[in-house]
Amino acid sequence: MCFTNPRPDPASIGQFYPSDYSPHEPRPARNERSFWSSLKIWNRPRVEKRPIPWHGQGRLLDFGCGNGAYMQMMHRRGWQVTGLDVSERMVEYICNDLGLNAYVGTLPHLDIEPETFDVITMWHSLEHIHEPLPLLREARSLLSPGGKIVISVPNIDSWPFRWFGRNWFALELPRHLSHFMPSTLAEMLERAGFAVEPIQMVRHSDWIRFSARLACQRLQPMLWHRALTYKWPARLAGLWCYLAGQSDCILAVGHRREN
Repeated sequence: MCFTNPRPDPASIGQFYPSDYSPHEPRPARNERSFWSSLKIWNRPRVEKRPIPWHGQGRLLDFGCGNGAYMQMMHRRGWQVTGLDVSERMVEYICNDLGLNAYVGTLPHLDIEPETFDVITMWHSLEHIHEPLPLLREARSLLSPGGKIVISVPNIDSWPFRWFGRNWFALELPRHLSHFMPSTLAEMLERAGFAVEPIQMVRHSDWIRFSARLACQRLQPMLWHRALTYKWPARLAGLWCYLAGQSDCILAVGHRREN
């Protein structure tokens, strides 16, 4: 388990989330992929942020909901959705413009009762938390029996991190406080009271391109740095990492374990 040191404390970290922070920019929900698009080899391994199968009563909490695009997509599929985010502006937008339910803050939250959700999603939010293990334990208490949690985070035990080092796009310092690998994410979920499915690899060829661009800006760039700034070489590199189990993003599914 790796962590950022030194790191901003809870009182000072807000200054690193400017008003133009991309996840806090309103944007429409993604359109559903067409049947033919879903068959393309480039799209198949990408599993994060796709609609998840119906579970329980369809009550979902999206932790770190950002602009609410995922909530909106799941709401259209019949889910009862609730969002939670530290951005007051985004929560106001979700409630007033999207007409969905959302709260400002983190967990625990006074307005959220135990055992009120069937699924909790954390799309690239757990790495922003100062104390992830207590938060995961609190998330477990919010799940009904049989509920599950779905988490996606960057994978520091990956080839792209080894290739780019401090220029790896997914480091995102100092906003990313914890840096997970498959084994540590699985163990933390187990300690929090979850039975964990096998960790899945998620390919982000755009992260490889952005990392290559950073390397070109900060280093004396090598030929392969320049090559990976282009879409198709980056896609091939991402596919290679995915097939080798070395992608720079991972997805975990944990099922609430009854004591």
